[in-house]
Amino acid sequence: MTEPAKARRPRSRSKRASTPDAVTPPTGEAPASDLTSPAPEVEASTTPIEAPAAVPTGVRARRRIVVTGGAGFVGSAVCRVLHERGDQVVALVRDPGRAGRLRDLASEGVELIESDLSDLNRLAADLDAADAVIHAAGSYRVGITKVERGAMWDANVGATTAVLDAAEVAHVPRIVHVSTCGVFGDTRGEVVDESFRRDLRDGFASWYDETKYGAHEVAEQRIRAGAPVVIVLPSQVYGPGDQSAVGRQLRQAAAGRLGYTVLDAVGLGFVHVDDLAAGIVATLDRGRAGEAYVLSGPTARLRQAIEVAAAVGGHAPPRLRIPTGVLRALVPIGGLIGRHGLREIVDSGAGVTYWASSAKAHHELGFSPRGLEEGFRDTFATP
Repeated sequence: MTEPAKARRPRSRSKRASTPDAVTPPTGEAPASDLTSPAPEVEASTTPIEAPAAVPTGVRARRRIVVTGGAGFVGSAVCRVLHERGDQVVALVRDPGRAGRLRDLASEGVELIESDLSDLNRLAADLDAADAVIHAAGSYRVGITKVERGAMWDANVGATTAVLDAAEVAHVPRIVHVSTCGVFGDTRGEVVDESFRRDLRDGFASWYDETKYGAHEVAEQRIRAGAPVVIVLPSQVYGPGDQSAVGRQLRQAAAGRLGYTVLDAVGLGFVHVDDLAAGIVATLDRGRAGEAYVLSGPTARLRQAIEVAAAVGGHAPPRLRIPTGVLRALVPIGGLIGRHGLREIVDSGAGVTYWASSAKAHHELGFSPRGLEEGFRDTFATP
């Protein structure tokens, strides 16, 4: 596997966002009104926004857009937005036969291509004649075993390297790399902006954390080399079809079936998958090459989000909370109880915050995500 170039030592000092979303440090608790409202309006910038230099003036109206990870939770939503507005969409997937989220779009003309993101020549051919590529493929899981680490490195760092190499070979004029707010690490109750850099001396909470940071570094290295890359940094994504651990807890809370909470002090930004997809496409259209954009909705502790989900479903939130200390005590015997990656899970969620402001995306891209209550009603509504 290919290791990324050695990461530079980032500065550790936080730069506070000029317009925090929903959290007022130092308490780190989001006011309830902010959780049920859309992200706050930000005064529009009076500075004209220049068209992104990376987009050629001669691009045809119906563009050919390649989306890696097109069958995934985020990638499929992006494909839908692009298709509905008339773009020619090519979704790169591992197995077209298992691309259930794209079944209806495939019948309407979205092209599914089985692609190996480790095969540079094949990738370059897949990207041939593309007006842009959105790299949304990746592996997301916290708490993996050591034997699974190689595959995750390949899926996150290796695939990002290969896609950017192939895009260069194919002369793709526009690239959107989907990163994560997690690259900031623990923001310690601060709502930060895109200029924030984590202190690498703190280490990484999980192998996922480390591989996504590595992929982000690869994208930034290409930007410094002049590649037409723009980066988006989503927060915790939710919505219909969300199969993440956080998504399962929220769904159970909305259904009144969540008996207890664990690690519910973790601070997250929450963005509906449809809002994220719209933000990614807006970045494709109007984002400035070489820049990064946080795409996050309201910020909250997980327990607050669980309370909103329970209220949306007409239920009381669970009263029982498993103390973090109990989980830490189980870490040494995690393997014996079938939890080989328990240390990663605890380190990733024990009161840390992953809070970042999307004010820049609001100013430049018109990004305006919905509030938690509205988003949860859409996600957990009973037909």
